[in-house]
Amino acid sequence: MSFNSLHFLIFFALVLALYWVIPNRFRWILLLAASYYFYMSWNAVLVFLIAGTTLVSYGASIAIEKTKRVSIKKLLLALTLIVCLGTLVFFKYFNFLLKSAIDFLNLFSLNIDSFALDLLLPVGISFYTFQTLSYVIDVYRGDFKAEKHLGYYALYVSYFPQLVAGPIERPGDLLPQLRGEHKFNTDDLSAGFRIMLTGFFRKCVVADFCGIYVNNVYNNIDGANSLAVLIASALFCVQMYCDFAGYSEIALGAARMMGVRLTENFDRPYLAQSFTGFFRRWHITLTRWFTYYLYIPLGGNRKGTVRKLLNIFIVFALCGLWHGANWTYALWGIYVAVIMCLENVLKKPMSRLCGKLRIDTDNAAVVLLRRCFTFLLCIFGAVLFRSRSVVEAGSLYAKLFADMGFGEAYYSAAFQSLKMNLVSAVQIILSIAAMCLIYNFAKYKPDSSPLPLAVKEASAYSLRVCTYVYLILLIALCWITLLGMGDVSSFVYFQF
Repeated sequence: MSFNSLHFLIFFALVLALYWVIPNRFRWILLLAASYYFYMSWNAVLVFLIAGTTLVSYGASIAIEKTKRVSIKKLLLALTLIVCLGTLVFFKYFNFLLKSAIDFLNLFSLNIDSFALDLLLPVGISFYTFQTLSYVIDVYRGDFKAEKHLGYYALYVSYFPQLVAGPIERPGDLLPQLRGEHKFNTDDLSAGFRIMLTGFFRKCVVADFCGIYVNNVYNNIDGANSLAVLIASALFCVQMYCDFAGYSEIALGAARMMGVRLTENFDRPYLAQSFTGFFRRWHITLTRWFTYYLYIPLGGNRKGTVRKLLNIFIVFALCGLWHGANWTYALWGIYVAVIMCLENVLKKPMSRLCGKLRIDTDNAAVVLLRRCFTFLLCIFGAVLFRSRSVVEAGSLYAKLFADMGFGEAYYSAAFQSLKMNLVSAVQIILSIAAMCLIYNFAKYKPDSSPLPLAVKEASAYSLRVCTYVYLILLIALCWITLLGMGDVSSFVYFQF
């Protein structure tokens, strides 16, 4: 059941209505049943996997809290990590590791036949595994009291708005809200509805239409030139952002309509002026998870520059592999890690150089230049991220840097490869521009202009209603159009 489906809209409307009708003490039962139904709609058998992970982590955490012996606590934590991470590694990486091992051995002329297990990747396993681990580790550290109520804990692991693709919540942020008493609030309903609308706009209007042109190039590399690859990769950056941020906003909006506030996962990442800044704004909860549970335990920045750079490299290399069982993701993680390390090394020398040259780093032109350079780095990385194999990525990079040209024929060939005409190009540009404009719509705050309060409220209300109607009609039109074209797609991050 994807968010951009009629099935989900009916499901959510029913759950929301029941949620506000039944007494607060029974709501956890409704949400847990709804969450398991939501997950089972993907594959009913896999519900036993999330239930097993829930039971193991629940029992281990209670035992960790009760025992006084540090050695027993460590043993229980280790066993939980082995079970949870072992499940993730088996289903997500087993075939990849097996194939890589066989390919390596065949380099020595051993001629081992490749084979693979018929494994189905459980939807959202990377997300709920990390959320489960954050709970167990926080209990082990003493940062959070073990949840005694199995129902509430199971709901924390499986809460349907953020189950499949995050945000990855820490127990202290989500569990108290699930346990809390929520009263019907029109402000939360209105805010949640706005946030959901912006999420649907990003997905149905921007991401899916960008994806059409991205696929046209990446599915026919031989017919593409450097300009086509560059434009397609830039559109893929937009597609990934709108796809994932769109999912996150729908999740945040759905939860908000039930009185629960999830953590914001994106903060306009393409306004960042460095790769470091970009990853502080992109998939914020994943970066936070790696910071709390890997970077800091490895020593963070407390053990010298060399150790800090090594820790950064380890974190982002693993972050790359977290995205998928493919060498392209591993190389993308290494690419990001190298750039992050370089930025850390060059930060102070560049600051001193700018001071000597009297370059104002806050100047609008300098800020724009830094943002463009950061986006260009994202484009180069997107080639790896979108490619299906290292060989394909190599072909794309070869075209990107070696198949350059100028003239009408060159530009015409690029747009033919994209299968894009002037009208569709204008549509993409306008949709991206609209995406930027609606950012403040989701975060609406009352106007501070010196008009009478009644006039401001009436004007703001009329504007919001008009915006609601316009966005709903536009989203519906684009959704129906994509259905007719056969291009409605599930959220990209579902595969992670």
